[in-house]
Parts: sequence; structure tokens; C-alpha cells
Amino acid sequence: MYIVILKKGEEKRIIEGHPWVYANEVQKIEGHDIQGSIAKVVSYDQRFIGYGYINHASKILVRILTRDETPIDYDFFYQRIKASNDYRLSLGYSNNYRVVFGESDLLPALIVDKYGDYLVVQFLALGMEVRKAMIVQILIDIFHPLGIYERSDVSVREKEGLPLTKGKLYGEFDPQNIEIVENGIRILIDLENGQKTGYFLDQKENRDNLKYYVKNKDVLDCFSNIGGFSLCASKYQAKKITAIDISPLAIQQLQKNAKLNGFTNIETITADVFEQLRLYRQEKRKFDVIILDPPAFTKSKDTVKSGYRGYMDINIAALKCLNKGGYLISCSCSQHLTLTLFLKMIKDSIVEAKVTARMVELRSQGKDHATLIGIDEAMYLKVAIINVL
Repeated sequence: MYIVILKKGEEKRIIEGHPWVYANEVQKIEGHDIQGSIAKVVSYDQRFIGYGYINHASKILVRILTRDETPIDYDFFYQRIKASNDYRLSLGYSNNYRVVFGESDLLPALIVDKYGDYLVVQFLALGMEVRKAMIVQILIDIFHPLGIYERSDVSVREKEGLPLTKGKLYGEFDPQNIEIVENGIRILIDLENGQKTGYFLDQKENRDNLKYYVKNKDVLDCFSNIGGFSLCASKYQAKKITAIDISPLAIQQLQKNAKLNGFTNIETITADVFEQLRLYRQEKRKFDVIILDPPAFTKSKDTVKSGYRGYMDINIAALKCLNKGGYLISCSCSQHLTLTLFLKMIKDSIVEAKVTARMVELRSQGKDHATLIGIDEAMYLKVAIINVL
């Protein structure tokens, strides 16, 4: 077993709850084992901190799994995954939800999402990758799914020295044609090519929250993807919904989902949202509710400045297209745009748009995406609901 000895003073953040040990925090490594194996982490004066899996190829040298002297085996992972699922069940989740949210469920670098009878998994670090077969068997034993699909096609794996990969791990099924029911709405999703693991599960509660704002309103859904917000707006009796996305495939899927539910008040537009908002501004067209759920404009600390400006530009454009008394529902899914920066961006956008507005709600990801205290990186989704006066 590797024994990882930290530099003096580097243990504080880890003892306070953060599960990552960075390579530059380590004084020396004793012992020997294989990459992805379990390593023991101790302070500079040999105080025990925890056990986690190690990868010398990653800047995150060790990801802490436990702070107890406990065997890390099949039963360990079985109990962790079962506890994660039991937590969701206790909150009323039953059909579509995130079963495991990595570090926040004390299972670093493992993502498991449930879509009805199917599971989608991501193995985001070497320590989980080498335990893939065991994790899949545990998921079969707990959930008895019809199928399990892997979506480890995310760039973070490259930092672990791992290739990007996706494909079936269990069962025979068509991953491009899975039907789920969310908030009472039937939705066709594509596990193979859809965003994230097939769908944005983290916005489930925020989509349902539209019921307070959209009845008899003219709604604009920007960056609509396959229609989660649009479909909810239609269910909750919006007068009309205009959905915009640059992806023709996403728009086609949205149209299928609208037809599946018998919704006839959704107009779809395949276009660049920035350009479309500029066109609406020229036409002096305005809306009662505008939803902004863009992709992350900043994916690293190096791009925060330019990303901040991008968020401002899109929010200013939306504010200028809102009727008085209207609502802007503005989202950011970037962990690098912190909550403090997000709120500053909202304020700066309101000032530059020259409107008067008030904050009605400040929301985040759903309860199935709970965040472990001490891991700011997991608090990524911010949703502000703004009322223009």
C-alpha cells in the first residue's frame, strides 16, 4: 500500500471535509502498489487522515473514500450506493433522479443517474475505472435494471490519463429512444448522445417551479435543448411558448416530446440565442417570462472574465425583451462562476439594461444533487428568478 504523507499545514482543508489530496500538497510517498489502488493518507506528523484511491498521473493524487479504518471492498461500495439511493427515496424520488453524485455521496468520481428502468454511469477517475465491473454488479444487485449505459465521454477523464468512452454495460436496449415521465410529462431522451447523461436531471424541481409564473403568459425558452422547461410551461397553461436552440437535433426532439404530450402551444426556432434576442429587440417584441439556461460560458478559472461578460450580455438582452411585470429565470451551470459572481452579474446586468427589478427566488440544483459541505465545486447550479418592475 502507498502511504501518502502531507506537507506541514496542508491537512487542514482535507480534515475539514474536502476529499481531494493534490500532488503539490504531498511531502513524500512511501510504499508501493498499483495505480488506482487504495492509499493511506497521513499528516506530516503521521496522524491518520483517511484512505482513498491514488493516481500519480493526476493533479488530484488521492480521492478520499473513508476516514475510518474500514475494509474497502464490495460490501463497502454496496452500502455506500444503497445509502445514496435510500436518501433519494426518503425524499420522494422514484423514477428519474441522480442516484450517486460523486464526492457528495462519499463516492468520489462516480455518477449514477436513474431513468426509469435504466441506469447511466460515469467513471471519472482511475480509482473508479478499475472498479467498474464491481460497481456495475452492485447496481444490478440493488436496482435490477433493464439496462446500464456508460457515458464516460467527458474531458475530465483525460486529466486522469483515461480515454473517453461510452456504450452499453448491461442489457439489450435502444439507448437513443428511452421514455421517462418527469413532473407528469412524457419525455423521450437519448442516453447515447443527449447532454450530460442524457438529460438535465438537476433542473427537475426548477422546471416544476414554473407553475408559479407561466399561467396565461407569453414564454420564451432560450437554450431549450429537448424541451424540459417548455414542456412544463405548456403543462402549467402558458398562453404561448417560443423555444430556441441552436441544435436542430434538440429542436426535433422537443417537437417529438410536445407531440407525445399533445402540447400545441410550443413554437420552435433553430437559431443562435444571442442573434434571436437581438432580432426580437429590433422588432420590439417582448415576453412575459424568459428562461435562460445556457451552457457553461466558463469552464475554467482562466475564462471566468470572458464568461462573466457572456452571461452579462445574454441577461441584458433578455431583460430588454421583458414586459414590465415580467420574470427572468436566469441560470448558470458553471462551478467557476461562483454564487457571489453570479449575483454580481445579475446586478450588473440589471444596471446596464436600465431596468428596475427585484429578486423573487434564488434556487440551485435539486435535492438529489445535494452538495457536501466543504466542496464548493459541487455547488455549480445557480437559478435567479427576477421580477422586472
